[in-house]
Amino acid sequence: MQGYWGIMGLLRNYKGQVLTVVLFNILSVVFSLFSLTMVVPLLGVLFGIQPIVTDKPPLSFSPNDIIDNFYYQVSKLILDESGQVSIDGQMKALVFICAFVIITFFFKNLFRYLALYSSAPLKNGVVRDIRNRIYKKVVNLPIAYFSEEKKGDIIAKMTSDVQEVESSIMSSVEVVFKEPFTIIFFLGTLVVWSPELTMFVLILLPLTGLIIGRVGKSLKRSSKKVQHQMGVLVSAMIETLSGLRIIKAFNAIETSSDKFHRINQEYKNQKVRLLRKQHLASPLSEVLGTIVMVMVIYRGGSMVLTGEGLTADLFIGYIVVFSQLIQPAKSLTAAVYMIQKGMAAVERIDTVLEAEETIQEKPNAVSLEKFEREIEFRNVSFSYEHEIDVLKGINLTVKRGRTIAIVGPSGAGKTTLVDLLPRFYDPTGGAVLIDGIDTRDIKAWDLRSKLGIVTQEAILFNDTVFNNIAFGLKGITEEEVITAAKVANAHQFIVQMDKGYNTSIGEDGSKLSGGQRQRISIARAILHNPPILILDEATSSLDAESEKLVQEALFKLMENRTSLIIAHRLSTIQYADEIIVIDDGQIIERGNHIGLIAHQGVYRKLYEMQAFV
Repeated sequence: MQGYWGIMGLLRNYKGQVLTVVLFNILSVVFSLFSLTMVVPLLGVLFGIQPIVTDKPPLSFSPNDIIDNFYYQVSKLILDESGQVSIDGQMKALVFICAFVIITFFFKNLFRYLALYSSAPLKNGVVRDIRNRIYKKVVNLPIAYFSEEKKGDIIAKMTSDVQEVESSIMSSVEVVFKEPFTIIFFLGTLVVWSPELTMFVLILLPLTGLIIGRVGKSLKRSSKKVQHQMGVLVSAMIETLSGLRIIKAFNAIETSSDKFHRINQEYKNQKVRLLRKQHLASPLSEVLGTIVMVMVIYRGGSMVLTGEGLTADLFIGYIVVFSQLIQPAKSLTAAVYMIQKGMAAVERIDTVLEAEETIQEKPNAVSLEKFEREIEFRNVSFSYEHEIDVLKGINLTVKRGRTIAIVGPSGAGKTTLVDLLPRFYDPTGGAVLIDGIDTRDIKAWDLRSKLGIVTQEAILFNDTVFNNIAFGLKGITEEEVITAAKVANAHQFIVQMDKGYNTSIGEDGSKLSGGQRQRISIARAILHNPPILILDEATSSLDAESEKLVQEALFKLMENRTSLIIAHRLSTIQYADEIIVIDDGQIIERGNHIGLIAHQGVYRKLYEMQAFV
């Protein structure tokens, strides 16, 4: 967004509403100015301070002509048929002035309400757009970004930071759209009445603005610390919720509570410091405004007493109008404070919006209609953030329809290798090709539509069984979902649930067992019907009975598909066409099960450690 002006740039989508708000605010200011600038002179005419106007002035948009016309109308009411001032006439004039005040204040507040009414969808629309932009950015950022950032901090940026923008900057938009017009119109009137005294005012106002600006910068720094601490607080809460079983099992409730209390106390301390600075805005601006007002009264009063071109009634009107500048100035001061406070949140949001999308689709990316021949890892190397290579010179070709198993010790680079295929990461050296086309040259949607992924931890969503199976697809019928569930050995337990396929499975599928979650994720892969299948430890966390059911579902899923299987349980991959053994980011052995056992290398040791001999 690039700061405050980046947010204001979002208002381009609401040009019509912005113009409407500005128009209503200008009309509100105009009627406010009329109600104040006309009452004092009209009362002056009524009580004989101002001379009575008997000659009708010309009609024009000149301020003097407008005022003279009002004088003329009041004078007509005051004078009787003989041209003399009468009590009845003065009473009529007084009624006219009272009616004038009521009408002008009515229209002032009517247009004020209409401005607020029109600004509501504008302000909330901008906040909605910011949330949409953050969400779109988050789902497009590379997986590596989230390994460097805390989930709690990202969530805080998407929630509390956006809320801060809404409550500070966007709540100040109405002030920004109104008060400058108020100040300009009122100052213009003061310049017409007394240029010399107004010049004195214009010297004082920047000095007060300088003082307020320095305090505002301090507020921004404090606000940034508060927003950061909120991210730490949210991270602690997420860790607690995800690790609650371990906390209870290891009697760590007190330890976890102490940690959370420390973080929460620090947040409270930062928030107190912020609020103390924020609460300084109103009294500081009021004190400064009072000082300016007193200095104006002193200077103007001395001009009246010494006869320096300012009359007593005009000076009274001047003070009345100037007093109305105090509130807009205070509002702008408060708005500056709020904007400075909100800018800290904007800067944190920008760290997400401006994050580099290292995995980008090329403008001239080609379509991949179908997978026909082979997958090739050609001299592939990879490292995270220029660290030690996780993969080193991997060369591997997977022919269409073949099943390739990838094994090796933990940390060898197995999952990283298969993550290059859907472009969760891009290789730092070499290339991954499908049918001879570099995956970086293929449209991302086409590439991923050819892949089905089943991971060790089944990733499900807090939705119904039906929507989890049909996830990412449109126009899917219940019959298609049921067919996929039957192939995945999931139909039987689904129909026994309260609402069958319309049963909500809870967050992360918490209402299901591990085997049930895995079979629903397999049903999802079956329904997508991908030609290439990636199985990452799909059965390693299951008990024997669940593993048998899931394994049967996987065999059905793998029929007539090209499969890459990562496995620790070597008994589940003996049927593979080829087994690849990776250690320290390199392929050190390859062959079928019988050949690798006879080779008596790393695979043989892994196999014997699992007590299969």
